[in-house]
Amino acid sequence: MMWVASDPTQRYKVTSVFKEAAAHGLNVARTWAFNDGSGYHALQTSPGVYDEQVFQGLDFVIVEAQKHATWLILSFVNNYKDFGGRAQYVQWGRNETGQDIKSEDDFYTNPTVINYYKNHVNRIMMRNNSLNGIAYRDDPTIFAWELINEPRCETDPSGRTVQTWAQEMAGYVKSLDSNHLLEVGLEGFYGDSIPDRKQFNPNENEFGTDFISTNQLREIDFATVHSYPDAWLASSDEKAQLLFLKIWMKVHIEDANRVLKKPILFAEFGKSYKDPGYNITRRDGLYEIVYKNIYEAARSGEAGGGGLLWQLMAQGMKSLADGYEIVLSQSPSTAALISSQSKRLSSLCSNSSYIDLMEL
Repeated sequence: MMWVASDPTQRYKVTSVFKEAAAHGLNVARTWAFNDGSGYHALQTSPGVYDEQVFQGLDFVIVEAQKHATWLILSFVNNYKDFGGRAQYVQWGRNETGQDIKSEDDFYTNPTVINYYKNHVNRIMMRNNSLNGIAYRDDPTIFAWELINEPRCETDPSGRTVQTWAQEMAGYVKSLDSNHLLEVGLEGFYGDSIPDRKQFNPNENEFGTDFISTNQLREIDFATVHSYPDAWLASSDEKAQLLFLKIWMKVHIEDANRVLKKPILFAEFGKSYKDPGYNITRRDGLYEIVYKNIYEAARSGEAGGGGLLWQLMAQGMKSLADGYEIVLSQSPSTAALISSQSKRLSSLCSNSSYIDLMEL
């Protein structure tokens, strides 16, 4: 959204997304507070150097969210090369210092790279919004911070490297802002802390993260899980993919409830129209499963209390399309499911702590 809003002539698209989302009962959105490197509308063009016009785009997103009674989860960096990510930070470390940084996984351990990341966190949180004058860290529109989108670490499957990094970065974030919530950005993959749980990972693989031990960090306020059975189990049929989804949600709700004793958000889910055999009925079927499990958990007083679809867009945003996007005005059946879920979660309690989420 920042990427779009950095062009003032395109900001009406951001307004349109928030307006449509609010009309369907969505009240929290997750979006990027990063775009690193030399790409189009980059926010951080080199370590500590920022494009003010792009920053003003993020200012606009925050103010527009507030106008539409929407809270924001802001993510600090990407695991992937899209919008820069870990790879860009590591490359900066090589270029700026001449160090022989061998792997993108050194993002988690190299002191220079870690310092770049901390400086970015500081710059985001201390930013005074040019439109309302409020520092980001003091803005009640921000619901939570996210350390990194979907961290992984191939060189250490145990999850300890990512956890050590997350512990240090979480402590740093909380030292700057103890008022907002904080989450890591994990996909939900299990690690060494409960070995038996690894059987529930896609194809029983390891991804260098540990859903249990990392979310047990004192500074982490809630857990996140992502769900892409069509991508993770691409060689399986739809029946097997949906069975995986049901079990994946069940075990994570159980663990959040009994082990973590923290709320859990299903922070990304979707079905791509690029998937063989895709149709809207199948996508709606996946949404129904996700929403049913979240609602039943919420109704029972368990930890699961929110679902965040990937990803909501407005007309005219095709440049950001990846196959999972939804334009509510063009997807009436899916929009109806979203609206129905919003209403029934809200009806659980007049002061409900359960929230409906979207990805921007």
